[in-house]
Amino acid sequence: MGANVAFPNLESLSVREERARIARELHDTLLQTFLGALLQLGVAVDSLPFDSPVKSKLSPILGLIEQGMEEGRNAIQGLRSYESHGVDLVRAFSELQQEIDVQSEIDFRVTVIGRKQALRSRIATEVYRIGREALVNAFRHSGAKRVELELQYGITDLCMRVRDDGRGIDPRVLDADREGHWGLTGMRERAARIAALLKISSSAADGTQVQLSVPDALDHRHSGHKGVALSRDTEKRFSNAKAALAGSNSGQLTTAHATGGA
Repeated sequence: MGANVAFPNLESLSVREERARIARELHDTLLQTFLGALLQLGVAVDSLPFDSPVKSKLSPILGLIEQGMEEGRNAIQGLRSYESHGVDLVRAFSELQQEIDVQSEIDFRVTVIGRKQALRSRIATEVYRIGREALVNAFRHSGAKRVELELQYGITDLCMRVRDDGRGIDPRVLDADREGHWGLTGMRERAARIAALLKISSSAADGTQVQLSVPDALDHRHSGHKGVALSRDTEKRFSNAKAALAGSNSGQLTTAHATGGA
């Protein structure tokens, strides 16, 4: 019988190529169509008299097209940035503030608890997209002065928290599960795809926290753990004990400022 040959990089290479292809097609088709419509409608609106009732009806449509273009550019940036950063979530998140060109005066930092480890490829993708959406919301919509993303690595699990001290999300948006401008529905759908628990708490006084708890997230092919099989109960107890120890020992906290890199 011949030896089994594994090709561990083929799947990740295929995913990167597909992301690059989708990003190019979005840019060359959808965004170009939006841009053409925006220019033509803009010319038409500008040609109308200032007090024209038609002008007041068309102007909001211009705003919707501009919003659609911004969301499309964000999607393309997300595809390309994840393609270039691979599974290095700390680096990807740390560079996001400069990537989307938001206020530099926001105090933003990425904190890692425990030992940073590789994640399963599909899980890493969804974690990045959920974290990116939460950060974009915080940077652009919350009016926050401080934004923090925390990645906590357990034995098998990952917990990601995004916190800001902004104005909070409208309770009607959270309670009614409406999409609005927050992308909450997409975040919940992505969490469900990886059997993760997503909790969002928000208030005008305390800002917003998005917490994502992902079971069985780590890719142990690259973690260095070999030959030890633990029950899920044992793993959970060990993970909780390690997390408690990390919280009481500042020596286990490493912080990467957005301006200083991962």
